[in-house]
Amino acid sequence: MNAVLQRVSRASVTVEGEVVGRIATGWVILLGVASGDTEREVAWLATKIAGLRGFADAEGRFDRDVREIGGSVLVVSQFTLLADCRKGRRPSFTDAAPPERAELLYVHFCNRMAELEIPVERGVFRAHMDVELVNDGPVTFVIETRDSGPGRASL
Repeated sequence: MNAVLQRVSRASVTVEGEVVGRIATGWVILLGVASGDTEREVAWLATKIAGLRGFADAEGRFDRDVREIGGSVLVVSQFTLLADCRKGRRPSFTDAAPPERAELLYVHFCNRMAELEIPVERGVFRAHMDVELVNDGPVTFVIETRDSGPGRASL
């Protein structure tokens, strides 16, 4: 799984002219599900994001998580996070999970975040979405569950 977190002061998702998800302060989470991902990756990633201290305390240090600030998350499925752009000019998406499996894990991820007592708003799986956000900071983190190294995590 790949996740791009953007700390926002507000964000929304619109599908066919209708706002389907909206949050104030919190994280916009762009979530890519890879082939081979399981509930194990979902649980790890949800727990990691729930506890990630990406919000400032009174001294301006990253010392508070999304629950501590009373924030929310807006989760948007984005298979293009799994694109392999190393060869040629057309991205390859062979690392992305098949849509049926990806949707199950996307829903499971959203449900897990809610179980961790974080208000969750969602995009619409497989829909063309307009995502609007105000990136606060800007602060953006990339979390990958598959590889180790700088900016990546190992389960």
